[in-house]
Amino acid sequence: MSSLLMLLRSLAVAGLSAVLLAPASVARAEPTPAELTKQIEKSSTELERIVESYNKLNEEIKANKAEAAALEARIGPLQEQAERSRADVGVLAATAYKTGGMRTAAALLEPGGTAALPERLGTLDQLTRQRQRTITGFTADQRRLIDQKSKLDLTLAREAAQAKQLVAGKKRIESDLSRLYEMRRKAYGRATEAPTKANSAGKPPAVSGKAGVAVRYAYGAVGKPYGWGSEGPGSYDCSGLTLASWRAAGKSLPHNAAAQWNATTRISRSALQPGDLVFYSGLGHVALYVGGGQIIDAPSAGRNVSKRSMNIMTIAGYGRV
Repeated sequence: MSSLLMLLRSLAVAGLSAVLLAPASVARAEPTPAELTKQIEKSSTELERIVESYNKLNEEIKANKAEAAALEARIGPLQEQAERSRADVGVLAATAYKTGGMRTAAALLEPGGTAALPERLGTLDQLTRQRQRTITGFTADQRRLIDQKSKLDLTLAREAAQAKQLVAGKKRIESDLSRLYEMRRKAYGRATEAPTKANSAGKPPAVSGKAGVAVRYAYGAVGKPYGWGSEGPGSYDCSGLTLASWRAAGKSLPHNAAAQWNATTRISRSALQPGDLVFYSGLGHVALYVGGGQIIDAPSAGRNVSKRSMNIMTIAGYGRV
């Protein structure tokens, strides 16, 4: 009987140990390659949104800095003109003060002099008023320009603070990505895609004009790595690639997908031609259409510029440069 009890007790302990150990073994289970890919794609999408927001802010900062510089260039000469006008009026006032008394005395002593005095004083007063109007106009313009410059300085300070926040967010996402890349290295043997040959996308289609230049440039970028905030030639992010492609063709685009949406003309899917831009849901990603239902884009962190089907995600619309 005691032997049976001991056996039952042993089996119960073994069963309890199995129950206790089971959750721990599940918790230690490594993610599957498919799970790792989903995690990486999710974090990459989030990172790309942050990168595009950062790019948009940089575009706004550049525009505001240029406007501030233009205002500064206008304020300087205007201030010099106002100061010269003030000096001129000061000379006129001093002259009137010094000579007015003598002219009055001469006018009283000389025959007919009293008639010339009002004319002389009137002319002097007219010149003074004219100078004063000029000064008033200059100082009003100067105040207006300085007010605008002050507003721009506040805007630049606010955007600089926002840029720091975006950088901090980017670093956080990149930290998450680095951990995921380490898991992918364990699963696939590499954290990023292997380099590919420049001609791996095949021969560019025969497209004429500026659109042809943009398409050929994009073909030449295939195989180069994704680089956040980069517009080539060594690496690209999504809007950096479309910017660089059209820049080669002599066209200027902002470095941001949403801004490129605003800078292009809306067209239908049926009207798509090589060189047009394809925008995706949320305007967080953009690609260059190269014909045959294919795009060339810089997909996301860890991946290379590639040629692939345009139906990679929900499409927001199409733009012609």
